[in-house]
Amino acid sequence: MTTNPPPPSDACPEARKAYVDANPPPPSVPAYLSTTEGSPPLHVDRALYDDIQRAPRTLVQNFDLPIRSGRAWKVPKGHILRISTPDGPQVADLNIWSLPNPRERFWASRTRQLHASHLSTYDRLWSNLPYMRPLLTIIADSLSWYGKDATGGRCHDLLGTRCDPYVNVMLSGQEGSYDYHCHSNLVRAVLPWGLTEVDVHDVINLFQVTGLDEEGRYFMQPSPAQKGEYIEFLAETDLLCAMSTCPGGDLSVWGFGQDAAMKEVCRELRVEVFEVEGGINTVSQGRWNESEVSKYKGRHGMSIPAGEDGGNIVRD
Repeated sequence: MTTNPPPPSDACPEARKAYVDANPPPPSVPAYLSTTEGSPPLHVDRALYDDIQRAPRTLVQNFDLPIRSGRAWKVPKGHILRISTPDGPQVADLNIWSLPNPRERFWASRTRQLHASHLSTYDRLWSNLPYMRPLLTIIADSLSWYGKDATGGRCHDLLGTRCDPYVNVMLSGQEGSYDYHCHSNLVRAVLPWGLTEVDVHDVINLFQVTGLDEEGRYFMQPSPAQKGEYIEFLAETDLLCAMSTCPGGDLSVWGFGQDAAMKEVCRELRVEVFEVEGGINTVSQGRWNESEVSKYKGRHGMSIPAGEDGGNIVRD
């Protein structure tokens, strides 16, 4: 089959668009696929993670997070983190760091590339460069059935990020005074752990339905969560987590926090941390190991001076 050559770059937009429409590209395939042999890093051993999720467990920490607030807590490696909606729909904004090294933290955009724009069971939450390893693996999701709705929306969002006072001021054109956006809640949450505002990063929006409209613009829908929904993660290494109960509540009334009607759709979230009885190594029978940082050992194309007699780095 032959096709006509594409129109020149100076052709009118209508002609160029007509050519593209008449010559569609081949079917798309995921851009990030593993080429490793054996167990691909993006596809976990489902039987193993099912065994871990179903194993008897002991509660080691739990708390209910009040509306429009934030809190940080530790999750030891091999433990299960469960976040649930005890009172009904409520969106959560979650940040994650390596506990011993907070420079290593959740990387939302790479996770989106590796898995999808919205996550569910068996997907992993990856860390930033130069570490590049899974921090958490989703092992259960009561909303895994949601899939893609009629508007194109999906649940557990990686397309967007946290609400913040800066964008509020920018969009409203007014000097903002509301201090309980998710960004601000996360900032307050991490201060006792020696972190600051610059450590707060892009989130995963749990229980939140989002998508892109026909023009590629971000949209949000009310949360489909009901009372008792949950998502569970396995900690792949020692972690510090922080979460905000979004001031938008279940997002059925949208704004930037000041509207009193929004407060009526806000609810608490529950956080529970469990230890697998007998330890994860007993359940996994040696099949689970703490995640390791990237094995890349290159120098990014840079040579290293040999020392005193090997010359010095020249800076312009």
